[in-house]
Amino acid sequence: MQYLLFFTIFVISTCGLIYELVAGTLSSYLLGDSVTQFSTVIGVYLFSMGIGAFLSKYIKKNLLATFIQIEIITGLIGGFSSIILFVCFNYVESFRFLLYFIVLLTGTLVGLEIPLIMRILNNRIEFKDLVSKVFTFDYIGALLASLLFPLIMVPFLGLIRTSVLFGMMNVSLAIYLSYYFKSEIRRQALLVVQGFVVLLLLLMGFVYSNEIMSFSESHMFGENIIYSTSSPYQRIVITRKKSDIRLYLNNNLQFSSQDEYRYHEALVHPMTAFAKKSSSVLILGGGDGMAAREVLKYPGVEKITLVDLDKKLTELFSANHVLTQLNHNSFTNPKLEIINADAFEWLKSTKNTYDLVIVDFPDPSGYSVGKLYTTAFYHFLKKVMNPNSVGVVQSTSPLVAPLSYWCVNNTLKASGFNTLPYHVYVPSFGEWGFFLFSENQLSNNATAQLPSQLRYFTRNEFTQMSSFPADMVKNTTDVQRLDNQVLVEHFEKEWSEY
Repeated sequence: MQYLLFFTIFVISTCGLIYELVAGTLSSYLLGDSVTQFSTVIGVYLFSMGIGAFLSKYIKKNLLATFIQIEIITGLIGGFSSIILFVCFNYVESFRFLLYFIVLLTGTLVGLEIPLIMRILNNRIEFKDLVSKVFTFDYIGALLASLLFPLIMVPFLGLIRTSVLFGMMNVSLAIYLSYYFKSEIRRQALLVVQGFVVLLLLLMGFVYSNEIMSFSESHMFGENIIYSTSSPYQRIVITRKKSDIRLYLNNNLQFSSQDEYRYHEALVHPMTAFAKKSSSVLILGGGDGMAAREVLKYPGVEKITLVDLDKKLTELFSANHVLTQLNHNSFTNPKLEIINADAFEWLKSTKNTYDLVIVDFPDPSGYSVGKLYTTAFYHFLKKVMNPNSVGVVQSTSPLVAPLSYWCVNNTLKASGFNTLPYHVYVPSFGEWGFFLFSENQLSNNATAQLPSQLRYFTRNEFTQMSSFPADMVKNTTDVQRLDNQVLVEHFEKEWSEY
């Protein structure tokens, strides 16, 4: 019996941490800034466990039955937490309040369980062994959850099925304990019925999880979802509205097929006028293959290396017929090599150099992406560039977020690069900004040839793109470093109203 209760502690710890990780991951998907979301969710969860531990002293009778009842309620709330949050995101005005309320409630219930187990076992095992074994099984369960969640649960089950599955584990354990200790529990049959009812509800949630997710996301985006999945790094959603195909990563629009050509032509083609050589090209990010499509329009390009963290994203844009039509099958071109790795770590280890470097990362909406806009990152970037190499980096909107935009400029300059700012109007995004950068002075070769099949960009157009009106003029900002992440603060503040 002792070891059954110790196993119960193991399950409680594993399930509790899974609920916490689901809440943190889901909030980072929906609200952005993963560091802030995880920090606040973990803080609220640990605080609420303390509340539960404090409240446990007021439970004085029927400890075993009360524990089983709490286990059923924990499985119900924790199991359905992801469904509640996904579905309510579009309808609840104060979503953060709902998020933290669910975390608080789940943490309080889990916090109640451990002290109750210790009191149940108090007369059956010596105190020093009791404390030792309880915390041993508790910490082992936490370790298992932290390994299972990113490596197996999210990639193969997704957030909804993960939380529901572990809710079913909580409830199944409660049902088993009800049978095992039936001689010691009052109203044992009622607990069993409650357990099976909740288990059936959770099973239905598991079976219909895809439909629930599709319903939630269709209302979230207001568009027909043709593909959606979760990778270890992000939520990937593809939508279609008439002829418009859109990619969303963690709820943020990445492109619209109606006007993405403006963005990608502006990203790639200006730099070719400043490059003395363009046989080798490095693309950092660009997992949709659109930047590679534009690079491949130059016959002189011999080798393209594309480094993107998310293998699931690059595989999707390599195989899906609708998407390969958009990137012109760029990922199957023999000139291109795809490397799925963290660009920060990859730059530290590679010894290759490139004539052209395209930095096409998502906006710095959190610290994990913000590190890719720091002096440390640009220091590693210099290692793969020779003095004549030319690079370009997308740098958010100089109209909506001028401090963020010019912070990228100041960081590049502090890293030893010369820069040339420009911007383009993309209807899906508004005014969008870029920087060309090189160790040498950027000297425009007006005679450089452009591909004939461009839809928007011309050399004359670049003259207009290099001119900034008064509301986008240069701002003085601090430099983005790993230890300050000032760019992330600027970005969050400037985009918070949109």
